[in-house]
Amino acid sequence: MTYALSLSEDAAWAAFEARDRAFDGRLIVAVTTTRIYCKPTCPARRPKREHVEFFDDADAARAAGYRACLRCKPDEVGRDRIAVAKAVALIEAAEENVSLDGIAAAVGYAPHHFHRLFKRATGVTPAAYARGLKAKRAAEALSGEESVTGAIYEAGYSAPSRFYETANARLGMSPSVWKRGGAGVTIRWTVAETSLGPLLIAATDKGLCRVAFEEDAFDLTRRFPAAEIVQGGAALAALAARVVAEVESPGRDTDLPLDVRGTAFQEAVWQALRAIPPGETRSYAQLAAAAGSPGAVRAAGTACGTNHVPVIIPCHRALRSDGSMGGYAYGVDRKKALLKREGAGQ
Repeated sequence: MTYALSLSEDAAWAAFEARDRAFDGRLIVAVTTTRIYCKPTCPARRPKREHVEFFDDADAARAAGYRACLRCKPDEVGRDRIAVAKAVALIEAAEENVSLDGIAAAVGYAPHHFHRLFKRATGVTPAAYARGLKAKRAAEALSGEESVTGAIYEAGYSAPSRFYETANARLGMSPSVWKRGGAGVTIRWTVAETSLGPLLIAATDKGLCRVAFEEDAFDLTRRFPAAEIVQGGAALAALAARVVAEVESPGRDTDLPLDVRGTAFQEAVWQALRAIPPGETRSYAQLAAAAGSPGAVRAAGTACGTNHVPVIIPCHRALRSDGSMGGYAYGVDRKKALLKREGAGQ
């Protein structure tokens, strides 16, 4: 019987050779000489390529006559992913905070082990995921509720004080300012020349909020209609110089301050993008897996497209599963140029 593989053979072999953790649970590697199947990160010695067969899941490998590796225990990966998905659903459905002990007990794991497992799968801890979810709900509620206090309770906070403890860190502004569409927030901007074209650079007092090729103050005003838009000056000059340096030599400055927000999933994808070393790339499928939702490949691509600070959050390092470029908001030629400057150009 022939089994279809969602990845290309070359992409599957590359993931296996690199022991890429993002493919655990999404790819099974079977060795024809031993009749054993493993996960991509198995620490065993790599077999020759002609002795390897790839499957999308363990069921297909078993149906083809292979048995599980006792060293890397590939069958447990599927159980881990199911447990993480169940925990995410539990957190999202809960009306009040759920303790780590409660979550771990519900999915059948020891608390400390599941804490590590959840963070490895999603990029954040269970508590951080819950905080991000509440903050997202609060932002949505503040946009529609007449009462700020009502919006806070609607988002699931036990009291306004609990929201105010974390609101500034998550929303970047106070709840009342958020409700007024960002009124009172000052955004400084400049347009800098780079070898890839004019680049809009904009920042609040907290950090960069917009970096975009071929945009200007008019685009910034449309994006932040209630904010005070002020042309750069000395306060922005040093930061802008660092951004331009990143365009010319990407991946060298990893400490640029940011003031960007997204959903918990978007922020997990952005975190995964920032974790990619310069000169390397990841597929949208790998990013979705790193963000804790292996099936959300299209959503991972959307998260890359909604990135407010490209180059700084390096969405140019995201490729399709077949290795092709895929899309880029500022043109594929710029994407190729950035990758070439990192040593990963095609």
